[in-house]
Amino acid sequence: MRVSIFTEPHRGASYDDQLRFARLVEAGGFEGFLRADHYQSMGDDPGLPGPTDAWLTLAGLARETSRIRLGTLVSSATFRLPGPLAVMVAQVDQMSGGRVELGIGAGWYEREHLSYGIPFPPVAERFDRLAEQLEIITGLWRTPPGQTYRFTGEHYRLVDAPALPKPVQRPGPPVIVGGRGPKRTPELAARYADEFNMPFKSVAQTAAAYERVTEACARTGRTESGRAPLVLSAGIVVAIGRTDAEAQRRAAPLHVKSALPPEDPVVGSPAQLVDRLGEFGAIGATRVHLRLIDFADLDHLELIAAEVLPQLDGIR
Repeated sequence: MRVSIFTEPHRGASYDDQLRFARLVEAGGFEGFLRADHYQSMGDDPGLPGPTDAWLTLAGLARETSRIRLGTLVSSATFRLPGPLAVMVAQVDQMSGGRVELGIGAGWYEREHLSYGIPFPPVAERFDRLAEQLEIITGLWRTPPGQTYRFTGEHYRLVDAPALPKPVQRPGPPVIVGGRGPKRTPELAARYADEFNMPFKSVAQTAAAYERVTEACARTGRTESGRAPLVLSAGIVVAIGRTDAEAQRRAAPLHVKSALPPEDPVVGSPAQLVDRLGEFGAIGATRVHLRLIDFADLDHLELIAAEVLPQLDGIR
């Protein structure tokens, strides 16, 4: 089981906070450090000291870490144009020596769009734009050196794009598509993604999502195409401790009113987290992203590294 750490800097974290955390993720033996791409917290807390741009932050971390994988869960397609985003991710991939992953979704949090003047079209259009962005980004990365790339869609048009720079990872950095959507999300994952992620839901809900995306892979011809099978991953909200009181203290922020949909956290002991990882492994997950809430709680991260990671060799 591959284990990465997922963070939410929009809750309140400076670049230095994230750097300290990412270095400890690397030292602790985790596979990766992925972060949300949001400009505003979901509750009433302003998220001081304010937002940090995901890809600007990852570029910095790329130069200040050496092993861990880095990426977004997930960048919103509404935030950036697909051509510049392809350039940005390819450049950060170069800066990291080939350690970057692009998680991308349609975007959902209207309030941050209104706050920062970002257009927020209806949900059907957002998914249409996401589909075109996935086609463009992967197309630019796959275009052979010396050739140009063209695309004409309903929302974007590219004419003789030089398709540069090229990422270190070829044909491109892994693309992560995920979410709870029952129709378009599985289809987009089957067509364009390297990993499908179901975030923060129960094992049963995650299994149902995996079944939908597996069916989409068969329906779109991916299963017979010779492409690598989709990595199936899960997101888990984590609040564990050496004692129940410590776990409950870490779980306290989960009870704060938020715009996020209901989640299925692991609150309890390291052994309970190991058990949950085993349950996800049993339904086909080969990667998990553990969401930790408090950047200042470095002991939480160290506890997982010391008492959970060593027990995962037997989990697929």
